[in-house]
Amino acid sequence: MNRIVAYACLALGMSLVGAYVALSKPLVAALPVFLLAWLRFGIGGLAMLHWLKKPADEPPMTAQTRKLVFLESFLGNFLFSICMLFGVSMTSAVAAGVIMASIPAAVALMSWLFLRERISARVWCAVACAVAGITLVSLSKNELPAQINQGLEANLASRNAWLGHLLLIGAVLCEAAYAVIGKKLTGALSPKRITALINLWGFALVTPLGLWVAWDFDFSAVAASSWLLLVFYALAASVWTVWLWMTGLKRVPANQAGVFTVMLPISAALVGTLVLGETLGGAQLGAFAVALVGVALATLPQK
Repeated sequence: MNRIVAYACLALGMSLVGAYVALSKPLVAALPVFLLAWLRFGIGGLAMLHWLKKPADEPPMTAQTRKLVFLESFLGNFLFSICMLFGVSMTSAVAAGVIMASIPAAVALMSWLFLRERISARVWCAVACAVAGITLVSLSKNELPAQINQGLEANLASRNAWLGHLLLIGAVLCEAAYAVIGKKLTGALSPKRITALINLWGFALVTPLGLWVAWDFDFSAVAASSWLLLVFYALAASVWTVWLWMTGLKRVPANQAGVFTVMLPISAALVGTLVLGETLGGAQLGAFAVALVGVALATLPQK
């Protein structure tokens, strides 16, 4: 696989993430978060049962590889989701977007620290453009008027903001670890096996919470359209995006791959505009241009 195909896999994988994040808004309204996560891993697992079998030419997993597979799922699937969801609920959308914009930089630093990857000046410029672009996108979003949060609710939100910020920083570190550990795993396992194994661990980790929520949930109240959307969400989140990301990581350094996370907000904004009827302003378009300059810097061949 050449590098252009690897870049395409990374870009398409992150674009799919942005698409299903935007389209998951109706799902979050129809299903509790932990039940949604449990069903996602379950549907994804059924679709990947044939990927769990070890290929004949693949060596047996070492104890270190097994540990990395667990950490990949625990940090990238389970802990990231918890930190992200609860962090966003305790702070503003703008603050959340600005903090999450640091993911490309966190990936670059972790890849240098743990993988000993050499990071060129151009990749650092690409990371800076990615961070600046995502930050500008976040700052250009319109917040709801502060007056709607009055009295006790406003006091509680203010007091919990610091905890929300810490949880979002934790989500950034989890996502960076996901990229770095994934790069390590691609040297030992195929992308399909990695995708299936971390999904299986994700299902095991969230099953107690999923069963607890499902016990009293009225499944008959969920519309048929929501169930169809759930199938797409499960396949996109658990199968397609992970496989595409791991396939790209097999060929591209982790610090360079981290720049492609800018495709997430761009894709989410496009889906929101084309499908959900949202609007894009000039400031957001300019921010996307800055972010795409970062992708260009990271992918153009060196002289």
